[in-house]
Amino acid sequence: MSANTERLHNQGAAHADLMGVEFDHFEAEREEITLRFAAPDSVITPRGSVQGGLVAGFLDEVMGWPHVWATEQREAPLNLDIAMTLLRPVLAGPLVGKGRVIRRGRRVIFLEGELFDEEGNRLARSTSTAIPTPRPTGDN
Repeated sequence: MSANTERLHNQGAAHADLMGVEFDHFEAEREEITLRFAAPDSVITPRGSVQGGLVAGFLDEVMGWPHVWATEQREAPLNLDIAMTLLRPVLAGPLVGKGRVIRRGRRVIFLEGELFDEEGNRLARSTSTAIPTPRPTGDN
């Protein structure tokens, strides 16, 4: 586990274990993060695809972290809404998520996320409107 992946897990993101999330990289100038996911067999449907709620979870995870990293861990987004579009079946296997801050205001931020297979095929995309909030600590 990389230091940055460990940081994701140790900062109140235990749910990341369920999603098999690993940090790849963060581009500060673009406020864009890349995460890798490995869905557990327990969330694969009889059709062989990842259950839709977990796909939404992957996208939620990848949309939130760019804001957290861009604010040097001081803030976290609190979603007002999330819209998700499934473009192709999200099959079992390694997945790559890319998330970015589209626009930042003092009271509202706009986020975007995409999920890809290892070949680079876009599988799903999402957008979120969120409120920037102080980041919870382990003491809360």
